[in-house]
Amino acid sequence: MTSSASHLLDNRWDDAKAAGLSESELLLYRSNLLGSDKRITNFGGGNTSAKVVEKDPLSGQDVTVLWVKGSGGDVGSMKLDGFSTLYQDKLEALKGIYRGLEHEDEMVGYLPHCTFNLNPRAASIDTPLHAYVPYKHVDHMHPDAIIAIAASENSKELTKQIYGDTIGWLPWKRPGFELGLWLSKFAKENPNAKGVVLESHGLFTWADTSKDVYELTLEIINKAIAWFAKETAGKAIFGGAVAQSLDADKRRAVAAALMPQIRGRIGKTESKIGHFDDQPAVLEFVNSAQLRSLAALGTSCPDHFLRTKIRPLVVDYDPAKDNLDEVLAGLDGALDAYRADYAAYYDRCKHDNSPARIAGEFYVNAINVMRGASTVSTYVGLKEQEAFDIEYWLLEEAKLQRMPKAKSLAGRIAFITGGAGGIGSATAIRYLQEGAVVMIADIDQAALDSTVAGLGAKYGKDNIRGVIANVTSEGAVDKAFHDTLIEFGGIDILVSNAGISSAAPFEETTLETWDKNIAILATGYFLVSRAAYRIMKTQKLGGSIVFIASKNGLAASAGASAYCTAKAAEIHLARCLALEGAPFGIRVNTINPDAVLRGSKIWQGEWRQQRAESNKIGEDDLEEFYRNRSLLKRSVFPEDIAEAAYFLAADLSNKSTGNIINVDAGNVISFTR
Repeated sequence: MTSSASHLLDNRWDDAKAAGLSESELLLYRSNLLGSDKRITNFGGGNTSAKVVEKDPLSGQDVTVLWVKGSGGDVGSMKLDGFSTLYQDKLEALKGIYRGLEHEDEMVGYLPHCTFNLNPRAASIDTPLHAYVPYKHVDHMHPDAIIAIAASENSKELTKQIYGDTIGWLPWKRPGFELGLWLSKFAKENPNAKGVVLESHGLFTWADTSKDVYELTLEIINKAIAWFAKETAGKAIFGGAVAQSLDADKRRAVAAALMPQIRGRIGKTESKIGHFDDQPAVLEFVNSAQLRSLAALGTSCPDHFLRTKIRPLVVDYDPAKDNLDEVLAGLDGALDAYRADYAAYYDRCKHDNSPARIAGEFYVNAINVMRGASTVSTYVGLKEQEAFDIEYWLLEEAKLQRMPKAKSLAGRIAFITGGAGGIGSATAIRYLQEGAVVMIADIDQAALDSTVAGLGAKYGKDNIRGVIANVTSEGAVDKAFHDTLIEFGGIDILVSNAGISSAAPFEETTLETWDKNIAILATGYFLVSRAAYRIMKTQKLGGSIVFIASKNGLAASAGASAYCTAKAAEIHLARCLALEGAPFGIRVNTINPDAVLRGSKIWQGEWRQQRAESNKIGEDDLEEFYRNRSLLKRSVFPEDIAEAAYFLAADLSNKSTGNIINVDAGNVISFTR
């Protein structure tokens, strides 16, 4: 396929890890291995199964149970509870009540009657495809290399040429009960076959052990990868290049300017997250002579166009002319034309019961498929009506309806300074829990890397990014937001939290100390909020800016004049920004914490010692001192500040701007009124 995709897949099966695992656990192990490489299957695509002997919970008798990936799962990240479990004999009995192709969809309604052990995981429409193949273990994957064969005009002949009788071929058939019967018939009539290529769809392989089918799946895919590498060597790809990409920095700059403009125009009813992808496969496609003609044909594999729509919008940026201003000026017209084209497609193909739904996600797999198919043959997308019937299939709609309700910050993009500290990381966690994607900025590289790695492991590495940023540097701040636009496409939430602390009697306060406090706590907040404000105005989607100030910004504290003054400047800057942001739906609010010792960098050094000396107590007594000083007699933790930051970022507070929330367990001298 592409040069990067032409490398063969590695066999990652580890006998030591597999030893002692049950059949169902081996199924999960295999599934996660297969799903970890997007050349094998796209996110959420494909499924795996195993026919396992289990004890019936009522009779105690041994029964055969089909374990198969449930509806809406992802083989790469799923756990055991992601599998549906169904009695194999009951699945077999469904054949006796099947009324034929016109009544195929009704069979999905019978699947719950086959459930084993009251498993709540809904069975997918692909269940019959696994149930009726007469082998214990079945893989159904969507490898780019195989779909490139399946989407070729002469896919049957290519399959025979590459695999002989080892892998069979079946014509296009929408997933469902009928296709399950087709697969069963093929496997029984071709006992030497190890799998089958489904036209315009993907690959099925089967074997009698989990390890065998895993290794077989890799073997079949690798054979296709190697064949394409040989057949495409030296050939003009996509009709050859007609444009030359800008260098990496320049094209990222174009993307950073374009993405918030697009995001603002398409995200007014539902927040969108954008990702810039300039890997070689993408550049080869967008620079090619066949870009428009291939893009117009639409995608092929059902899982692809469920997530990408039938065809993409091609934007007329010319790197030779650098016509970005022209593109931006014509963006509204281009989007209007795209919507009109999509509406016409919907009207041409709709049925009386078609749901009004549009899906969108990723396109690189489709590019790889087009590359292979168009180079060795002629690429063929699904017929428009077939594509529509998949995209707007009522059974797929029902699957979406079963998905959990979108979280309150789904589609939102947050930027947090001081993100590797206690308050910053706690706020990032709170936002991630509510479905946001987060860019954390910090000046400490080691702490930043550790925080990003930890949050990525728990909440998904695609949802968290980190960037080094000194908030006192205009260039560093601008670059940090530039990187955010590249990674996510825009910004909805800013939490300005980077901070320091210092304490000294007034006459002993040096100019250096004064300037450092003002630089980080006043100028830094200005630079960061100005950068975010400009992007929010460009998007025209509103936004929320949250300043993490301090009780000391309202209440003077002896021996900390530089710190208190800078914090007061933060609060007043937020008020000014709230005035200017309101006409654009940009809300600006402030949180005033007090004595957040746990996890806080500013309480780990000199400030802790100075505060202890100022209050004439030991450092170990500080937390108790501050707790007892509060009206509520409670300690304040980073999670408490994060909860306030969530409230101010979410729609819960969409009628609040210019406000201050004190999170200090009650401190009468910092009451705002």
